[in-house]
Amino acid sequence: MRARMADIARQAQVSEATVSRVINDRPGVSAETRQAVLTALDVLGYERPERLRKRSAGLVGLVVPELDNPIFPAFAQVIESTLAQQGYTPVLCTQSPGGVTEDEYVEMLLDRQVSGIIFVSGLHADTTSDHERYLRLLARPLPIVLVNGHTGGIDAPFVSCDEQEAGDLAVSHLVALGHRRIGMISGPHRFTAVQRKLAGYRAALQRLLGASSSEVDNSVELTLFGVEGGEVAADRLLAKGVTGIVCGSDLMALGAIRAAPAARPRRSR
Repeated sequence: MRARMADIARQAQVSEATVSRVINDRPGVSAETRQAVLTALDVLGYERPERLRKRSAGLVGLVVPELDNPIFPAFAQVIESTLAQQGYTPVLCTQSPGGVTEDEYVEMLLDRQVSGIIFVSGLHADTTSDHERYLRLLARPLPIVLVNGHTGGIDAPFVSCDEQEAGDLAVSHLVALGHRRIGMISGPHRFTAVQRKLAGYRAALQRLLGASSSEVDNSVELTLFGVEGGEVAADRLLAKGVTGIVCGSDLMALGAIRAAPAARPRRSR
């Protein structure tokens, strides 16, 4: 159990001793810390001990992409903690390439008679997907909440940042630092977040640096989200002489950082 304890402690950002106290239902742990440990158990796929299971006000499905990207476990932890405080039991559904699809998870959740479903960066953020799936859920009626990638035509609560403004602010920051050759790397164009961030990036380059449409297009590399995709895309832009890069995700930024040292000798010749 020690390896598991270490994993749970790392996820909950507490000590292994605290994890042990929570699992063994011992006193001396605040309600907030106790919930963080229980949420970490859920996120990591460990079953809660029988004595820690409480009567629930209902089940709420939480459908998230793969947990390799640290932002999604962070979303899951906050959402699960909030649901638990309201007496609901979260049902975490994690997608992975070649695994259970979003639609299959929805069918499983409906069979369990969930009280609602929260979708994080789901198919609603993909412009090529059929959004009728969400309209059918609303017609049941079943409450749903959609996180990231705001999409019109779905009358449901959305929680999403202003991606266009984010792209604009990122360029403005780099320009303020003195950069004039600014590139952008991001995931596939079919995602609404990518389209909006690209629109903000384009608008800022044209407004602040007078860049032409062809110059903007030549400074954009769209590939797969992830560290590897970020590294490949950044390497291509660095070869073009770009000195600053707007990244579509944290993992892509890590890939860009990995590409930067390799580019220095080439650029110095």
